[in-house]
Amino acid sequence: MTKEAAFGQGIRRISAILQTLGRGPDSGLRLTDVALETDLNKATVHRLLNGLCQVGLVEPDALTGRFHLGPEMFALGSAAAKRFGLNGIAHPHLVRLEGKTNDTNYLSVRSGFESVCVDRCEGSYPIKVLTLNIGDRRPLGIGGGGLTLLSFMPDDEIELAIEANKERLSAFPTVDIPKLYGLIEASRQQGYAFFDGYVIPEMSSMGVPVMGPDGRVAAAIAIAAISSRLQRDRREVLLEMMNAEARALEASLMSLTLSGPVAHDDVVDHNQGIPTTAERRRRSGR
Repeated sequence: MTKEAAFGQGIRRISAILQTLGRGPDSGLRLTDVALETDLNKATVHRLLNGLCQVGLVEPDALTGRFHLGPEMFALGSAAAKRFGLNGIAHPHLVRLEGKTNDTNYLSVRSGFESVCVDRCEGSYPIKVLTLNIGDRRPLGIGGGGLTLLSFMPDDEIELAIEANKERLSAFPTVDIPKLYGLIEASRQQGYAFFDGYVIPEMSSMGVPVMGPDGRVAAAIAIAAISSRLQRDRREVLLEMMNAEARALEASLMSLTLSGPVAHDDVVDHNQGIPTTAERRRRSGR
């Protein structure tokens, strides 16, 4: 194996380990769990986990022996959120939506063939549906956000995603492939996704797409609640509120795009307007 091929293999293995830990439970994962999920041998996983722990990307629990994503991952995630600006722009829309509905709502984006929860606003309704934490991943098509992202993708990408996720979708026995295609068709016809108790009984979710300036689905705003709160009559009321926030968010994203592209070494925190270190150095000529 050439050095380039070996380096690429190492990067893919590290990425698989980090993604596995990111999808894992709050209690963390054992080394054997990580090896099983990544299809790597224990010796390789042990070596890579030790290296990741040394740089703070992974953190071991001395009491349980389980592994978690480390503090450096949080720092990198925060930096990425600022780079893309979506969380800071979208959060006020989630807060406003929760104030109108009292239900928990989520913001999800696509990452490969997965949906990732990047923000959450807890509802004030006494019975809360907290199915996702920030950072949680699911195969595209699962949950209100995941189904929304999948449904409003181009047809060829939908087929690729379903094919890639076949094995993971089998973990959700109530959602087979024909049913998923049916949900996609229904989502397109009604303009929103609706997931009725397929993941957790008596709990439902609905989502609307947020389209990016390029005309592709950029994110999904979803509401999760007990099924009795998402009956058809109330869904129509919620849909109007959700679409209003989605269109407002689209306008914000368009304004950000029209303000001009941001170079990789010229990044500004759009929420604070504070130049980064790289920008300050560039301006000072250092």
